[in-house]
Amino acid sequence: MVCLGNICRSPTAHGVFQQRVESAGLAALIEVDSAGTGDFHLGEKPDVRSRKAAQQRGYNLSSLRARQVRSDDFERFDYILAMDDNNLRDLQAQCPAPLQHKLRLFMEFADNNYLSVPDPYYGDGEGFQLVLNLVEEAADALLNHIRKQDLQG
Repeated sequence: MVCLGNICRSPTAHGVFQQRVESAGLAALIEVDSAGTGDFHLGEKPDVRSRKAAQQRGYNLSSLRARQVRSDDFERFDYILAMDDNNLRDLQAQCPAPLQHKLRLFMEFADNNYLSVPDPYYGDGEGFQLVLNLVEEAADALLNHIRKQDLQG
């Protein structure tokens, strides 16, 4: 899960998807992580507003810390999911050509009119609720996709 600073959208997606994976009993098979394309908040906890909104829905983001995408992430992970087009372009610029197929928009998995998860950082609390709504929908769809595409057999 990748956004710009790794303090709002991507840690929210990380926490939600991690809980979905654990609830499905798939934690031994699916590794979840998040990172940012920028280095603005390295080592910081997720934004307090993200943590509060997530906590209200039963997600705990307090153990997560912001990090920047590393070159070995492109080898390590099967899915590298950007929260928006700008971060997708940044990932495409860094990712080796043979691994570009791993890069996608997170919202491609959801069945709604959103192509991106909007950045709530400069907005009010409602933006963080919208992020959770979108992330929950996409996380459910992603888990179903992984079950069908990667865990069959």
